[in-house]
Amino acid sequence: MSEPYDEGLPCVLSENVAQLMLAPSLPPEVFGAIVAAMVTIGETGGMVAGSTAAPRRPQQRRLALGVEGELGIAEYVIGRDEDPPQIVITHVLVY
Repeated sequence: MSEPYDEGLPCVLSENVAQLMLAPSLPPEVFGAIVAAMVTIGETGGMVAGSTAAPRRPQQRRLALGVEGELGIAEYVIGRDEDPPQIVITHVLVY
């Protein structure tokens, strides 16, 4: 999993993150940052420059939202071997 993945994968939201996106209290800039992260994550197959992963679980990654992470962190799981192959944003921590 540590080598680059050149093909894009669908990037979807977990139920919890989907509920967050529907919350009227979510600031528009955070909404936009999550959508931008979804596009970038999907286009890169999850191997986004600047994302981090634990050595034991490289398929679980974190990505800062906003400039230098000022808006929060998105956590996602790359499921290349799943049926269907996809990436799921599992959690978003908003600052």
